[in-house]
Amino acid sequence: MQKMPFAKDVMKDVLNGLRNSALIARKAGIAKNKIIVDPGIGFGKSFEQNYELLAKLNEIAKLGYPLLVGTSRKGFLGKTLARNGEPAPAEKRIWGTAATVTASILGGAHIVRVHDVAEMAQVARVADCVLDNTL
Repeated sequence: MQKMPFAKDVMKDVLNGLRNSALIARKAGIAKNKIIVDPGIGFGKSFEQNYELLAKLNEIAKLGYPLLVGTSRKGFLGKTLARNGEPAPAEKRIWGTAATVTASILGGAHIVRVHDVAEMAQVARVADCVLDNTL
């Protein structure tokens, strides 16, 4: 899964996969309000594909289901934050995670999966204020 890129057109494939999975769930009797979609950032996707998904989360949000995004400490952040050719270790990716949590919320995510809960709760609170335009 990590050796080859996920797909040539990551958005098309993710959107089609999520639509099909939601349809299967609905046909099995799962209520629409019980379905959450997750684009699977980091799972078999290239560095570029992960950033493309983050940049286009609003397209996934248009599917009409709550959107969950999990970027916390992921490998693509380690690569982004690399020093001297070495990926940043997982515990040094908190600020990269904070940036992707903000981008996720601004892109339409309803739920973010994180390791550093207290810190990311602050990030989420600020991002929510930006969205709501309230203080």
